[in-house]
Amino acid sequence: MSGTNDTISIAFGRGQLPLKLAPGTDITVIRKAVLPKLPDQAAAIRHAFDHPIGAAPLSELARGKASACILICDITRPVPNRLFLRPMIETMVASGIPLERINVLVATGLHRPNEGEELAELVGDPWVLANVRVENHFARNEADHVDLGRTTTRNTPVTIDRRFVEAELRIATGLVEPHFMAGWSGGRKVVAPGVAGHETIRTFHSARFMEDPLAVQCNLVGNPLHEEQLEIVRTIGDIYALNTVIDEDRDLVYVTFGEIIASHLKAVDFISGATRIPVPRKFKTVVTSSAGYPLDKTYYQTVKGMVTPLDILEPGGTLIIASECSEGFGSEEFRDAQTRLVELGPERFLATISAKTLADVDEWQTEMQLKPMRVGKVVLYTTGLTDHERAITGVEISAGLDAAIADSLARHGDGAIAVIPEGPYVVPVHEPR
Repeated sequence: MSGTNDTISIAFGRGQLPLKLAPGTDITVIRKAVLPKLPDQAAAIRHAFDHPIGAAPLSELARGKASACILICDITRPVPNRLFLRPMIETMVASGIPLERINVLVATGLHRPNEGEELAELVGDPWVLANVRVENHFARNEADHVDLGRTTTRNTPVTIDRRFVEAELRIATGLVEPHFMAGWSGGRKVVAPGVAGHETIRTFHSARFMEDPLAVQCNLVGNPLHEEQLEIVRTIGDIYALNTVIDEDRDLVYVTFGEIIASHLKAVDFISGATRIPVPRKFKTVVTSSAGYPLDKTYYQTVKGMVTPLDILEPGGTLIIASECSEGFGSEEFRDAQTRLVELGPERFLATISAKTLADVDEWQTEMQLKPMRVGKVVLYTTGLTDHERAITGVEISAGLDAAIADSLARHGDGAIAVIPEGPYVVPVHEPR
């Protein structure tokens, strides 16, 4: 959509941030295709359980099983857990699995645990918290994991949370959206890195994977991360998945259930056409967001929004991103990596990590930030970082979004601007007409 003199809002925290653009600005707004609302979300979930892809219905899968483990994503993903966890659990119980033998496991990867009010928000259903064990995965607790050896293709060490591996019924649940390395989130990714041990995750995050040209958003073909994840889930054995797709209003618009690989690919097929948006030109000024809450809680997660629109950023152009960072910077390890980036500079930083078999915890996100920095200038608008934290972002900080946009338009002498309100949930692809 293009136009002039528009007032447009982008996602920021739990609300929207309006842009006041000067008259004469040539605006291209890039959004996901509008997805039709489900008339009955609860009925769609029940239908998915009863009509699975590549598997028996959930009620049959649960019959004769003595235990179950359900993986859910952590607080950084707005998965509608409140809609499906209780009916999933109740179906299992009706088929004979004792309530006390059902475990909901938060697939934190190497992120911090979700506890207290945050856990209640994540689960979204007090009944679930009151009736089943809801626990966090801790990647650094080696005793919590089962060693499954190494992958055959790339020799990745594989350790997976024992609670998941040893459950008789294993289900991963998640959100299918573009992921800037694994191609698409959800499905197999909730298992690894979701409930993998730290060595598995740090291998995924090494430069060998991060710098691979096929480890990019919306690509599964030849993607080394995706291929390793597929081998890992096949090694574990039977795993099933509930895959959700949401729209800009965070409403559920599509859901699949079934065998983990087949059901995930079905959801990818549905969402890919709506998310991957062809754009006929590149821009010297691109304005985007970190998709608002919960993805813009930290600067660590904000990097995703910097990488996703690179295909439409003119080399030497300016990428402006708004992220509330209400929770601050991110982990201490990420803080250390960013400090090294600022002290060493991009080229020397990359040289220090390129030879590592295991990436240091969270330094991979700093490595991903090098990608937009290679293309052009990155400008951040935030309300949530200290002066020291702003200094170690390694990017330019702007006191105001409108001023940053006006400065970029003037500096480049080009009145055209691309605006991506929903940040990394939309993948613009340069396709000249």
